[in-house]
Amino acid sequence: MTSQFFNYNKGKVIQALRYHFISRPEIKVMIILVNVFSIIAAGLFFLKKVSPMAFLVSSVLWFALMLAFWFLLPLTIYKMSSTFQQRLKATFGKDEFTIENEKGSRSWLWKEFTATMESPHFFHLYFDSRSFFIVPKEAFLEQEIPMARKVLAEKIKK
Repeated sequence: MTSQFFNYNKGKVIQALRYHFISRPEIKVMIILVNVFSIIAAGLFFLKKVSPMAFLVSSVLWFALMLAFWFLLPLTIYKMSSTFQQRLKATFGKDEFTIENEKGSRSWLWKEFTATMESPHFFHLYFDSRSFFIVPKEAFLEQEIPMARKVLAEKIKK
């Protein structure tokens, strides 16, 4: 199944990168721990058991964490990757996934991928927990999207 040529939409890519970060187990645990710490600090501050500084530190930590995972990391990765600036075409073949542009193409066997995830606008194809490729759903005709899901489910076993 071959897509049409597509360009990445910056806003949608940033959203897809947020999905990636928030879906990572280690980041989920860290966010939960920081939120619990902040709630406990707020409760203890309200009961006058801790100083305002402890509450301020927990609030700043929470704010910095959200800022990093929601804005800084996705924007940094978007800017560092030249892939998002190119016009590409994706092919979900029988034995491989191929991405091409005007200069050439690159293929990966399906067995090289370890997992797949779907976000509202993209299919995420993972090589490992940190390396992945995103293919916009806009690259396919509306009626081809269910077939793309099926191919990914059959070819990439979790």
